[in-house]
Amino acid sequence: MPELPEVETTLQGIRPVLEGQPILHALVRVPTLRLPTPAASALQGHTFTNFRRRNKYILAESDNGTSLLLHLGMSGRLTLTTPHSPLLKHDHILLRTAQHEVRFHDPRRFGLVLILPTPTLAQHPLLAGIGPEPLTPAFSATYLRQALQGKSIPIKAAIMSGKLVAGVGNIYASESLFTARIHPLQPAQTLTAVQCKALVAAIRTTLTAAIAAGGSTLKDFSHTTGQLGYFQHQFAVYGRKGQPCPTCTTPLTTQVVAQRSTFWCPACQPLTNG
Repeated sequence: MPELPEVETTLQGIRPVLEGQPILHALVRVPTLRLPTPAASALQGHTFTNFRRRNKYILAESDNGTSLLLHLGMSGRLTLTTPHSPLLKHDHILLRTAQHEVRFHDPRRFGLVLILPTPTLAQHPLLAGIGPEPLTPAFSATYLRQALQGKSIPIKAAIMSGKLVAGVGNIYASESLFTARIHPLQPAQTLTAVQCKALVAAIRTTLTAAIAAGGSTLKDFSHTTGQLGYFQHQFAVYGRKGQPCPTCTTPLTTQVVAQRSTFWCPACQPLTNG
């Protein structure tokens, strides 16, 4: 599933071509993806501005008091093409401006595209209760230490929940915990102030590097232009079970945490009580 860097990369690809550009033609080819899709009339003839990302969602405001909410799901991607390009089987939604055409392509159909009233957008169940964005000052070591109090779940599960911090998915949680030298199974409430500071810095560094690399392409993700992300070539631990740790050469290990495969170095990331 595309995580924060992949969604941010997608946003950076579509913002210059859709922001402030009237949608001259819209086509909605399926009645539902993960949720019912909007009518083409809710898109066509309107202009969208204030494109931004919240958690793993792309948001944009329409000129009629509504907002677009888009999630890539498991296999979704936005492709930048031309009106003359043939429609593919899984091109479900099409938006055409004077110069460009953007298509939402989703073979597994776990993504979603919604049109919601802008005044109530933040209260929508998909957005309500999400934690601070990890690349903003609101996500600080002080905040993290306070937020972890009373949480006995593994720290990896805590930072992946979305309620503690937005958008830190499986890949980047494993990579960040390795950088911070914290065992993914360490009870969240036992992290010290020093560990919280290290983890906040590691999450920011990891996500920033991943965005700069265009995200990670493991299965379905590609940029709006079709290019692949290449952060997967920088993985320190993710997907490297049994391979030597890049720091100490100890074989890396893995275990399922919060229903996701988790990778770490048993020497660099010892399990402690803080």
